[in-house]
Amino acid sequence: MSENQNNSIDNVLLEKFEQEIWNKIPHLKEEEIVNPTPLVDLTEDFIECAKSVYKVDLDEKDLKVYGKFDSTLLSGSIKVRAASHIIHEAIISGKLKGNQTVIEATSGNFGIALGLLSKIGVNVVALVSRKLQEGVFKELRNENIRIMDLDMDICPAPGMENKADELAAKATAGNIRSQLVELGFDPKIFDENIQDIESLLAKQDIINLARFLAKIYDLFCPKQYDNELNIDIHRTVTAPEIDQQLHKNGDSLENYQIICSFGTGGTSGGLSQYMTNKYGKKSIHVVFPNPGQDVAGIRTKAKATGLTLYDPKTYAAEHEVDFEKAKFLLKYFVDKGHDIGESTALELFSAMEMAKSGNYKKFVIMVADGIEKYRKNFEQISKNKMPINISLEQASSTVNDYDKVIWVHTQYTPKEEGIEMIAKSLGIDKSKISIPKASTINQLLSTQQIPEELSKELNGSKGKSLLVCMAGNTSLMTAQVLASKGIVTQSLNGGITNLPEGRGKNPGEYIKVATE
Repeated sequence: MSENQNNSIDNVLLEKFEQEIWNKIPHLKEEEIVNPTPLVDLTEDFIECAKSVYKVDLDEKDLKVYGKFDSTLLSGSIKVRAASHIIHEAIISGKLKGNQTVIEATSGNFGIALGLLSKIGVNVVALVSRKLQEGVFKELRNENIRIMDLDMDICPAPGMENKADELAAKATAGNIRSQLVELGFDPKIFDENIQDIESLLAKQDIINLARFLAKIYDLFCPKQYDNELNIDIHRTVTAPEIDQQLHKNGDSLENYQIICSFGTGGTSGGLSQYMTNKYGKKSIHVVFPNPGQDVAGIRTKAKATGLTLYDPKTYAAEHEVDFEKAKFLLKYFVDKGHDIGESTALELFSAMEMAKSGNYKKFVIMVADGIEKYRKNFEQISKNKMPINISLEQASSTVNDYDKVIWVHTQYTPKEEGIEMIAKSLGIDKSKISIPKASTINQLLSTQQIPEELSKELNGSKGKSLLVCMAGNTSLMTAQVLASKGIVTQSLNGGITNLPEGRGKNPGEYIKVATE
């Protein structure tokens, strides 16, 4: 049923939703936020981590660091706040009925939060990237979500000019059609709209693809990436909730810098509005991973640009943090018993840098989720001290330590020009570069098992290979899978498109769609 048709409320669905979900998460009730998540004093561990891990002695006078542990929320992440707020409004406005299916593009946590709806009888379809960590896929499946996995990143903002090849768009469209049929959708409707679908895929616009599928199949899409309710929940509940907890400690949020990562912009936007409206100040520091780094559930700064809810003028500052440095902080805090995820490690590292400068003394860290989804990658931190992600400069300086340079991608392969570009950039002969089949890399990432063809490529006397892909994401995922099997590789940060000779060029000049 479309939004413009019968808007009567499904009271049975509303009652189930409020009883099973709404009443178990933070919400406003008679001028007070009920069911708040813990606000934990991390100051002592923060100081000790800086000293023991990073050899930094912080000025302890007046230093205070709190963690807002939304990892304790229903579904395990902060995303349940926005998801439940959007769904609640959809039910009470009559836009969502119990017999409808909900569909959304997600990098993990929002989809897992929507999965709570399956407990009250609502079907959920999540469009996700195959780049997601294995633990995220596991949690999505645990929530009985119907998954459509695509060999495209969910992160590119709508309208980005990073256009895929037309053949790749057609191939991905065929994959989506097959998965829709498996989920019970009518393929005729898909075929009637194939031109629009391929146009979206050519732009890698999975966000608007979810909305388009909702339109043609009469589903409900939460539109998390530009839904003002995503901001509203953090302005009206999350921020007042933290303030309420600080007031009970004789303190105020007015005195704190709030550090959060960026997924859709809802958290940073809502917290910013609260601080501006109530205290007339900018206190929100938004943290991104370095360009080319893949940190679960959040965007790099470049991939935030263009999203509706990205509003840097309202932030106190933006910070880009090297996850290769922050991951040792992640290990320290998790080993101390704190349930934090990868994005929180970036936030805490940024807070340490700010505290070290002496400009700020009080921080609230938004703990968006916990470690369990990322456990497999986390276990590699203590086993592998060598950085898994490496810059071109670092790779070039140690290039003789590699047995091979291996191209890894599930859709594209370099042309002769691309092979020569990689060789020239690294200062090696192109005979040292190996190009496995795209299907081999796809098999590795899909099954988490090493295909025989790739196993042969990885054998060498030096025991280490350098992996190169389009933009650094597929090579990083491949390196992480191989690390879990005890095989040492490093991923070239930024991939071929970040090489000096590749910048500013159309990628079609040096790569092509794999056709084997």
